[in-house]
Amino acid sequence: MNSNIDTLFRIANKESRMLLGLMSGTSLDGLDIALCKIKGSGKNTNIEVIQSTTVAYSTRFKNEIQPIFSTRQTDLEKVTLLHAEVARMHAKMILETLAKWELQSSTIDLIASHGQTIYHAPKFLHPLDNYGNATLQIGDGDILSVLTGIITISDFRQKHIATGGEGAPLALYGDTILFSSPTENRLLLNMGGIANFTYLPAGTNQSEHEPAIVCTDVGPANALIDTYIKANYHGLAYDKDGEIALTGIVNQALVDALIAHPFFNASFPKTIGPELFNLAFISAACIDACAINLPKEDIVATLSYLTAKVIAESIEKVVDVQNSNLQVYASGGGIHNLFIMQTLHTLLPTVSFNNLETLGIHPDAKEAVLFAVLANEAVAGSPSLSMGKISFPQ
Repeated sequence: MNSNIDTLFRIANKESRMLLGLMSGTSLDGLDIALCKIKGSGKNTNIEVIQSTTVAYSTRFKNEIQPIFSTRQTDLEKVTLLHAEVARMHAKMILETLAKWELQSSTIDLIASHGQTIYHAPKFLHPLDNYGNATLQIGDGDILSVLTGIITISDFRQKHIATGGEGAPLALYGDTILFSSPTENRLLLNMGGIANFTYLPAGTNQSEHEPAIVCTDVGPANALIDTYIKANYHGLAYDKDGEIALTGIVNQALVDALIAHPFFNASFPKTIGPELFNLAFISAACIDACAINLPKEDIVATLSYLTAKVIAESIEKVVDVQNSNLQVYASGGGIHNLFIMQTLHTLLPTVSFNNLETLGIHPDAKEAVLFAVLANEAVAGSPSLSMGKISFPQ
């Protein structure tokens, strides 16, 4: 037997496995790293998050990625070069983080790497009749594996595409495994660049085939806000704690123009990205709403209100919020935006909003943890849930 396959076989049969989950999102703020000890698989998964951190990207690195990020036309040579460079950068971050945690690479069984999405193209978003859903993440798994010396599972989203999905959101699988409850109606809300949620009614089977479960993107979380802030507030990358939004006034005409886009009325499940929610999207809505000369803080407040409104209305489409005793567990950068959270409480007064940490997972680490779960399933779980491509160090 090939020694690599033998090693993988032994990892699959261990009582517990040590995995590093990696996530780099659309905000381009850094690499989330979660060290997870996982026993079992599927509904019998037991996970302990031992350490987690976010390693910030340098300004230089962000400036390298930005020209090829979510743009239809770009430099193919730059994409090719960055596919390798992102992996090298992530490997360096992993090794430095392990050293900080006083751990050797040999103590880690698997890396689960999401990579960096540079373009997401669900059929809904592109006009090309002869093409279906597609998505592209860079950060080569072979380079990551060789440089760290750790078996790496990467490129998870392509299996979702291959089986008829849109490549996102993949939270369904990890959420149902980790967070289903026999007694509590739960909604796992993640507010990164894009807002998505998984609704898990009490007592549902932990299966992606359970019809009552809904997992979908719903619209922008921080994507529009961050994009506008970067373009209009020198030196700022985001609205810290919603401070700017709290000084502004929501413009209803602009809200109506923004939410008029057909994406918001598309049926669930659906997926989207910064390819739609960008400066051009904001500018077009401002023209339609005759709001070109609005004060900047009013536009920030309006974009922030849009985030909360879309989330609230989407939740109401799948849950009877008046009678369900719904518990929402929130994660992602949006939980730190006081304007968004206050607006959600106002729009959904009967819903209980909780920090995901009450379920034992730090909210900033959730997506990295979910990819660790997917990697564990690929190696030790059911063949019905096997995502990702395997790269060996040798």
